Amino acid sequence: MSEKARKVLEAVLKNVTPKPVERAKMKRLAEKLENTVEHAAKSAGVKAEVRVEGSFAKDTWLSREMDIDVFMRVPPSIPRSSLGDVCLKIARDATRGYEQIERFAEHPYLEATVDGVSVNIVPCYATKLGEWLSATDRTPFHTDYIKNHLDEKMHSEVRLLKKFMKGAGVYGAEIKIGGFSGYLCELLILRYGTFTKTLEVFAKHKQRTILDIENQYKNRENELGILFEEPFVVVDPVDRTRNVASAVQPQKLYDFIAAAQAFLRSPKKDFFYPSKTTALSTKEVKVILKNRGSSMVFVVFDFAKTVPDVLWGQLYKSQRSLRKLLQLNNFEILRDAAWSDEKDLNTFVFELENCCLGSVVKHLGPPLDKEEECDRFISKYLGNDDTVCGPYLDDDRWVVLIHRRFIDACDLLRAKLEEGGRNAGVADRISQVLKRGFRVLVNEEIDEVYRSNGSFAVFLTEFLQGKPKWLEFQSA
Repeated sequence: MSEKARKVLEAVLKNVTPKPVERAKMKRLAEKLENTVEHAAKSAGVKAEVRVEGSFAKDTWLSREMDIDVFMRVPPSIPRSSLGDVCLKIARDATRGYEQIERFAEHPYLEATVDGVSVNIVPCYATKLGEWLSATDRTPFHTDYIKNHLDEKMHSEVRLLKKFMKGAGVYGAEIKIGGFSGYLCELLILRYGTFTKTLEVFAKHKQRTILDIENQYKNRENELGILFEEPFVVVDPVDRTRNVASAVQPQKLYDFIAAAQAFLRSPKKDFFYPSKTTALSTKEVKVILKNRGSSMVFVVFDFAKTVPDVLWGQLYKSQRSLRKLLQLNNFEILRDAAWSDEKDLNTFVFELENCCLGSVVKHLGPPLDKEEECDRFISKYLGNDDTVCGPYLDDDRWVVLIHRRFIDACDLLRAKLEEGGRNAGVADRISQVLKRGFRVLVNEEIDEVYRSNGSFAVFLTEFLQGKPKWLEFQSA
């Protein structure tokens, strides 16, 4: 490690290591929450083992980024169908008087803000190792595993890795982000020992990385390639059938690799503390959109009332479907994204080479050796009102020139979304919102939305800029 890198990491570690006053506050709050949740469960007639889990329990949390995960381990006799409802009521009673938000992973759980700290109260079953009834049943075993295997020095290395990933925008396994979980960061440090070594390994990543820390597939490595298909696989030490890295989307993996390479070339504190984006002025955005040379098409609609994980899953599914719709109609997509403020506004944005196409398109038919298909093709297009020219032979296959049904991407989207877009593959809850109304805007027409929603303005500014944050200071 260079002297420059050492100084950078020392400075960052000093900032991210919790101070004694923070530790004392968190310890008091954790004990208070355990007691109140236990009391609420007892009052509800539910036998529950209450445990603090997550980064606080494992001492890998970051200073000034405090949160506490409280798990209720309940008997398997509680039906799976009612687990969420039963435990949500307990969680609400335990945090009555504080701000509460219902969240959803595999089943509902409660997020509350208590004494300025984000608190997640999560149900799971009190099962034996490997006898899982829900995904969260593994969490107490994860906590115990990390506490038993991670030494004191490694806690600091985990903190560095987490902060670096946050700066690179790849931290968080929730659907919205699709990045690296805290548990995954801990396992990477457990495997490679240090933050720097972890970056060095990923900087050389080629096609596939498979980690089996507990050697659960020793002498059976070929089974791993069959069981897991992802480019990045970390076998869960407490469950050999699970890939801890399954939530990591390929793009987030590539983003991390690029950031690791850049940091190793030129270590800077900015990687951990990227500057906040200042939204462009309305005038600047108008000029950029007018002169950019591409067409920026927006689908703008109201918020879908559902928990964030469900919302983002529905948004991404709908985004993929609309992307395919545009591509099938010959619109060249340069970039696209889905965005939501999770309150009032949802948006899809598609940057196209051109919003409008020529009115005639060349449509390829079957080759001559497919006689039945050729007959059907000729019958369909011969004398058809949409046929401009043909059918005719182009080398060994039939071809026809036809009028496009849609020459404007905005018209295409409006037509397909008018009834909610279900026939275009739009997800159910998004479809329900679209039925109530939506707008398709192009380029400067987004002006009103941009001016009225600051969060959207920041998003669009970053989308227009396009580059990762760490590139801003590479030449500095």
